[in-house]
Amino acid sequence: MADRPEYQSDLFKKGLEVRRAVLGAEYVDGSLARADDFFASFQKLTTEYAWGEIWSRPGLPRKTRSMLNLAMLTALNRPAELKLHVKGALNNGVTRDEIKEILLQTGIYCGIPACLDAFKTVMDAFKEIDAAPKAAE
Repeated sequence: MADRPEYQSDLFKKGLEVRRAVLGAEYVDGSLARADDFFASFQKLTTEYAWGEIWSRPGLPRKTRSMLNLAMLTALNRPAELKLHVKGALNNGVTRDEIKEILLQTGIYCGIPACLDAFKTVMDAFKEIDAAPKAAE
């Protein structure tokens, strides 16, 4: 991770811990390392507030937060973030069957085109996950 002044607050460190746990250290550390002077401010914002403030709150378990994110990202038609959060949802204990049900539910309330795109994105994410080398246990 880049040693930037923007990344030194306690809230950033708290958010970074949660962000790594959900999305994976490799992805998160790569995102931070690639951030230039312009983009570092966005990394600070998302790590402190999305992850340090919201994802760290005790009111909902991470699994529920992941399920909500999948539904919202489907509704907003944000395939790149949806793919990323599919991996996070699996890390948080959401099953593939639960993901399917989330997509079907959002399809009824958000429309079939959004649901179709989400199914395609999730199937791509599953293929990537299934093809990735498994860590030695």
